[in-house]
Amino acid sequence: MGDPGRGTSGPRRGHPRRPPEYVGPGAFRSVVDPAVAASYRSDGWWGDITIANLVASHARTRPDRSAFVTEAGRLSWRDYHDASDRLAKVLLSSGLEAGERLGVFLADGATIHVSLLAAEKAGLIAVGIGARSGDREMRHLLHATGATALLTAADHNGDDWYERVHSMQTAGLPIRHHFVVPEFADDAGAAIVMDGRPAEDSGPGTPDLVAARRMGPDDLFLINSTSGTTGLPKCVAHTQNSKLYMASQAIAAAEMTDADVMLGAAPMPFGFGLFSTHFTGTVLGATVVTVDRFSADIVNQLIERERVTVLVCVSTQFKMMMTSPSFDAHDLSSLRAMFTGGEAIPYEPASRFEKRTGAAVLNFYGSNESGMATGTTIRDSFEHRLETCGRAVAGTDVKLFDDRGDATKTGYGQPGSRGPASCLGYYDDPAANDELFADGRYVLHADFCTIDEDGYLAVVGRRSDIIIRGGKNLSALQVENEVMAHPDVGLVAAVAMPDALFGERVCVFVELVGDADVTLEELTAFMVRRGVSKELLPESLVVVDTLPRSAGGKVAKGTLRLEAERRAMTREGDVHEPDPE
Repeated sequence: MGDPGRGTSGPRRGHPRRPPEYVGPGAFRSVVDPAVAASYRSDGWWGDITIANLVASHARTRPDRSAFVTEAGRLSWRDYHDASDRLAKVLLSSGLEAGERLGVFLADGATIHVSLLAAEKAGLIAVGIGARSGDREMRHLLHATGATALLTAADHNGDDWYERVHSMQTAGLPIRHHFVVPEFADDAGAAIVMDGRPAEDSGPGTPDLVAARRMGPDDLFLINSTSGTTGLPKCVAHTQNSKLYMASQAIAAAEMTDADVMLGAAPMPFGFGLFSTHFTGTVLGATVVTVDRFSADIVNQLIERERVTVLVCVSTQFKMMMTSPSFDAHDLSSLRAMFTGGEAIPYEPASRFEKRTGAAVLNFYGSNESGMATGTTIRDSFEHRLETCGRAVAGTDVKLFDDRGDATKTGYGQPGSRGPASCLGYYDDPAANDELFADGRYVLHADFCTIDEDGYLAVVGRRSDIIIRGGKNLSALQVENEVMAHPDVGLVAAVAMPDALFGERVCVFVELVGDADVTLEELTAFMVRRGVSKELLPESLVVVDTLPRSAGGKVAKGTLRLEAERRAMTREGDVHEPDPE
């Protein structure tokens, strides 16, 4: 499985090819250039195992140890293996062919990991859809990837999923099958539903078919999304070997062993949560604690209850943990390391967290597309860990670019990284890939950075028009497009508003039509009715007579950002305090 020499020569300049129709085992394999795969194997960064191999091994050697722990349940390694086998058999019984895309829309918890493993075993490419995605984003991702099946829980935010899937089918999406899965940590043997009826999860010959269909580590196993800087989310294509490499770097950075207990608060199925929660614990055979929806009180409680040693979260989350009364009420002394990322670490809160808990704060710099590019380790000094994003991780090359030209010698520029963690590129989107990759297949990042003489990278500014809220990149253009759909909005500009908790919030400046009057609550309610993802909802609305213009006639966003900063300091204007998730 996963022979890098099988099939075509793979993508060029980051253009992942669309998997062909199934014509036999392995037909959609080898999306990685064989020469690249061979090089990474020779250097020891890639191998020939997958999550399925690792889970099967742990099911034999530590069957009763917990693989995943939730607030209310536990899933052993044996049950993780068996539940994913059962689900894989159900997926196979539907007639879905190898390489077809399966939308996976689940909250964080043990069930999403079982589902991704089952898709791997059934030879299906999972399309990971964030739990906070609105209807419009979900339909876009399903359409863009050509997904032919959807897997959900029976209930998600009170929605009737049978009705929603029927609506998607009526609208023309090629969804042939809808699978409903239970919370496996509560009952690993609970029924799985296919197309409204309990599914048969066993049958003659099925194990052999699973063995024939199971993916290899160089296969396109997952497509997830990123907001990027323009329009609707882009679809990012991943192999397992890139994530297994990242897991190995995380293990080395924190000197982790199978005795560690990891708590993953960074959301699945995005890059940070994916490589840490789905891969790192499984590489070690360690226990991973998960929460289906972040709550500072619950996380603090679980750290004490499960004696968590390694925490994975974004900056917003650990700041929320510290401001909760439960932070001082619980014993967090078991923590020895915290991985964070997605933005520059806020020095003062990170310093307080480390001094209060004793956990070394470690930072990774990268993106969903690049994977891990740089990082700090527990061997770095306190100042380097909290004031920089660390050095290039082993096996990865980082350069600085100026207008796509190499500016590394200057010590300042737009960073680009190339290495075993890089994604395959955007799925079936050559134009977007041309923007993503610099010459030599360096994945370009959305910041301006410096690299000092010792190789430590530091973020000093923003290149792209994005808003980083709680470690998540949000497209300002996408927010603007959604706000402009309101009939009373004539023109809009979205910018980042500084925030002590989330880093940045979404602030929109609007010109209204005629004598119209729109409040923030009316605007967000309108967007929710349209199926817009919650994370794109404006949190501050400023109505102006005329948006400021630059000399070239464009909206002067620099002026608006300064005004947003002023309003953040004075708490002036129509500001909404939303659900912190």
